Amino acid sequence: MSAGGVPAPATPAENGQTVLLAQGLVKRFGGISATNGVTLDLRKGARHALIGPNGAGKTTLINLLTGVLAPTGGSIALDGQDITRLAPHQRVRRGLVRTFQINQLFDRLTPLETLALTVSQQQGLGGAWWQPLGARRAVMERCAQLLEQFHLDSVMAEPTRALAYGKRRLLEIAIALACAPRVLLLDEPVAGVPAGEREELLQTVSALPADVSVLLIEHDMDLVFRFARRMTVLVNGAVLTEGTPDAIARDPQVRAVYLGDHGEGSSAQAGDRHG
Repeated sequence: MSAGGVPAPATPAENGQTVLLAQGLVKRFGGISATNGVTLDLRKGARHALIGPNGAGKTTLINLLTGVLAPTGGSIALDGQDITRLAPHQRVRRGLVRTFQINQLFDRLTPLETLALTVSQQQGLGGAWWQPLGARRAVMERCAQLLEQFHLDSVMAEPTRALAYGKRRLLEIAIALACAPRVLLLDEPVAGVPAGEREELLQTVSALPADVSVLLIEHDMDLVFRFARRMTVLVNGAVLTEGTPDAIARDPQVRAVYLGDHGEGSSAQAGDRHG
């Protein structure tokens, strides 16, 4: 929805079924509103970016969508079913999966072991995850696919703690995809990743399955503009505007917001590069 309250048309690649719909989300902490009437319509196959200055309410919104926080007002629906009061693990089972800004990994496990555990749970074999690797063919086949897709096959037997940071990020996204998401929320996937390791991650994120709807929260404007087909700008807990990357890059309101925000890398500069 634009700042004037008129919904912006979906791009052709994202026309059709709404997968995730947040309506009028409000979250108050005492007298402070971290989000104020946020509405977000994520379509099937979306490549949607959520951007905004530090303190805009992006993390609060993601925590509301995933059930970490309960909203003060508003509703959330996944595939038309109300999930506003569901616990986080229940949302994951229904296909709403997130990655985290800070890695949430088991340092002593290898990528293969980590994925085998996740895939076993996803396939209803959680109680048998401890069986010798290779005992269940379907699990190992899926792990092999994920290891290759996320460029982890060369390090699959190394302890996670020994992996380069970019590889740890790739493993985290692989784990999320192993949960068979319908909606994947990527929370700053390149945060802390050295410049030399970013390209592999950028390419992998760009190649995520087309049937998975992705909401990207990111400060790196290069990644945002390479990935997104639609963008929502959040400022002071509310939606400032929404539109295509070209429209966002040229929006004078967005430029005004970012000109004074050195932590976001300047959307005005991004607009000059990508517009």
